[in-house]
Amino acid sequence: MKTLAKSPIDEAHIENGVVTAAPRRATRRIRRIVLGSLLSGWLMAGVLTLVVFGGAREHMITGSALLGFSFGWAMLAVLSIRMTDQPQRWAAVPAAAMGATGLGLLLLTPDDGGLTTAGWVWPPLLLALAIWIGLRTRRALAKRSGRWALYAVVGLTGLAAIGGMFETIVLSSDRSRYPMPGQSFDVGGHALHLNCTGSGSPTVVLQSGLGEFSPQWSHIVRAINPTTRVCAYDRAGQGWSDDLPYAQDGIMAATDLHTLLAHAGEQGPFVLSGHSIGGSYAMTFAARYPEDVAGMVLLDSTDPYHASPMFGSPRAPASAVFAVLPSIARMGIGHLFPSSSTLPELAAGQVEAFWTSPRGWRNYSDDIAAIPVLLYQAQALTTFGSRPLIVLTAAEQEQPAAHERMAALSTNSSHLFTEETHSGLLQEVSGAAVSADAIGAVVQAVRTGSELSR
Repeated sequence: MKTLAKSPIDEAHIENGVVTAAPRRATRRIRRIVLGSLLSGWLMAGVLTLVVFGGAREHMITGSALLGFSFGWAMLAVLSIRMTDQPQRWAAVPAAAMGATGLGLLLLTPDDGGLTTAGWVWPPLLLALAIWIGLRTRRALAKRSGRWALYAVVGLTGLAAIGGMFETIVLSSDRSRYPMPGQSFDVGGHALHLNCTGSGSPTVVLQSGLGEFSPQWSHIVRAINPTTRVCAYDRAGQGWSDDLPYAQDGIMAATDLHTLLAHAGEQGPFVLSGHSIGGSYAMTFAARYPEDVAGMVLLDSTDPYHASPMFGSPRAPASAVFAVLPSIARMGIGHLFPSSSTLPELAAGQVEAFWTSPRGWRNYSDDIAAIPVLLYQAQALTTFGSRPLIVLTAAEQEQPAAHERMAALSTNSSHLFTEETHSGLLQEVSGAAVSADAIGAVVQAVRTGSELSR
């Protein structure tokens, strides 16, 4: 009788020339352990980053994710040793490496600068670990025992390492390419960036919207600084301003801005111009410091009138999801989503550098987390008296009733409509011209004490 050829793995399971089912069962078992361990690691990372540490800062999100992945690798090592004839003892190495790194991030609490500096170290080490895992997988795991899943993890890990190297190099280059314009002033434990140009009273102060920062006002600054002084600044965590370990609400930001303008020697009262959620920051400032505000321009401002403070938790589901973005951007993912505008060349480069960076995505995440409380705080502005106020509504705005309510805050107001888009009011030449005209009209009304055209 002709017998089947015996492989090293199957030899013990062949009796009288008949292959038993034992090898298939063993293969299925190790395959289930490999897949189950990897899925458990991802699940644990998701629970830690989105639930346990949901809404936390970047170092905690990254650290907790690494602890989750460490759990998956540890499961692979332990279960394969105890339950199969293909022990994957090598999996203890990535488990220990990721666990130690994750715990270190949670305990050391590095800031953005520390994480950026670490970017010169962790990507090559992670790439080496990925290659090593791939080699160990090939040696220790049979072909049909879940290798493909581990190879997929090796590929993703290698891409993360390469992306991390690229991001670190770009961040280093951008720091030298885009030095801070204007000046930086301490406002009480942290410094804010302020760039004021032009001359003439009243001074215009610009409030950026969701994920925006000072260079995005470049078109508007160029249009209005020949006739009046204009100040663009960055809230904490934006652009060239210092980071904070928490997301600011509207009152905190208003206090910062009030201190910043005083320390910079800028004389009020000011004309405030806010775009998108920047309008709510302007309204909050005007409610808190009414004597410092001579007029206001709300450029397609966010509707604050349906907000409630009960939705302001930084651990809300949306906030928890967006808080993961800086850690993802640390691997260079931000460069897959470049910004687009017709800003002047220097400003466009500055915006691109900030938008694709971990700090840019952290700023976006912080803005998202702050919105509910910010909008509720903006409601504190119940009257603007007879001071000039222009509310500008963009083409895609579907609920202009809120803008009508904003315009009704002042007895000297004008509600204007434009065919320009929401983002185009800042970043496109034609839209910025419309915005600059509105700001100029308020400035002129303040100077002359006249009524706005309705």
